Amino acid sequence: MRLDALAGKGDRFRYTYDFGDWWEHDLVVEDCCAADPDERYPVCLDGERACPPEDVGGPAGYAALLAALADPAHPEHLTMREWAGPAFDPAAFDSDRATVLLRRCC
Repeated sequence: MRLDALAGKGDRFRYTYDFGDWWEHDLVVEDCCAADPDERYPVCLDGERACPPEDVGGPAGYAALLAALADPAHPEHLTMREWAGPAFDPAAFDSDRATVLLRRCC
């Protein structure tokens, strides 16, 4: 179903991802416009921060991961760094990579 059939500009809705970890996302429709026939969809225009690693334990687990990664003296720092991987940067966001991942599922 198309989003414009369910919501219009200014509408808000909640999306729950992963019913085990219960990630809730509050979304706001900022604008609705006609599709560009020369554009391939979906496309991610912008974003902030990296998505949490899969199975991190929901919002509380992600907060614990971020705290451990931010503090080299934290007792779980090395364990969490190894688990998340050396390339994991919670501040990073790549809209091109997000677009590739979106297109894989659609």
